[in-house]
Amino acid sequence: MRTLLIVLTVVEILIFVGALAMYLVAIARSLRRISLFLGKVTFGVRAIETQAASVGPSVTRINEQLTGIAGALEGVAVKAERAGSGS
Repeated sequence: MRTLLIVLTVVEILIFVGALAMYLVAIARSLRRISLFLGKVTFGVRAIETQAASVGPSVTRINEQLTGIAGALEGVAVKAERAGSGS
């Protein structure tokens, strides 16, 4: 009886270790696949960053020009009011 319990315990341990190894292999496979996709995403993000690098300075110039235009529009609006009221 004791021998049977020892044998069953060893078999149970082997099954447990086998299942654990199987899941670890599956997790490693998934991590490799994720790593591949992350490499592609990183490459794409770097390409977007390179192509969009000129946007920042252009937006700054446009904002400066729009600020000047907004300042000039106030004077134009006042003149249009005066012209409309007949003064």
